[in-house]
Amino acid sequence: MSDDTALQMHIGELAARSGRSVDAIRWYEKQGLLPGVGRDAGRRRLYGERHLGWLELMDRLRGTGMTIAAMQAYTALVMQGRRTLPQRREVLAAHRAQVEARIAEWKAALKQLDRKLDFYADWIAQGERPPMDPQGRPLARAKRPKTLKR
Repeated sequence: MSDDTALQMHIGELAARSGRSVDAIRWYEKQGLLPGVGRDAGRRRLYGERHLGWLELMDRLRGTGMTIAAMQAYTALVMQGRRTLPQRREVLAAHRAQVEARIAEWKAALKQLDRKLDFYADWIAQGERPPMDPQGRPLARAKRPKTLKR
């Protein structure tokens, strides 16, 4: 990972530039999720520019539900070099599909929340409970029966 850039940053600088704590960076390293870390003459960790992007990727993978074990497996593939490019692509493509499915679930949940918010807004505005479908869900505004106002 660090073969094309010099290892020049100590952990404090990496923390400041990446927006992560020193403890978080050490955690990633202990989990085997931060490859290519060097040491200076005083045995202090040294990092390169590529570690910034790597930390961002690891955070994105973790934030989108990839397990630590899967992240470790992916990192191990990266450490094996170019010959694992097809496997790495497969891992990320499979994870992307899972993220897409999760996004679809969240969109459906958001749509339901919006219907409920509209239901409450209508109830507050009209002063009476809006009509519901047979399953107890608020009717969409366009499907509601017209009432005659006197």
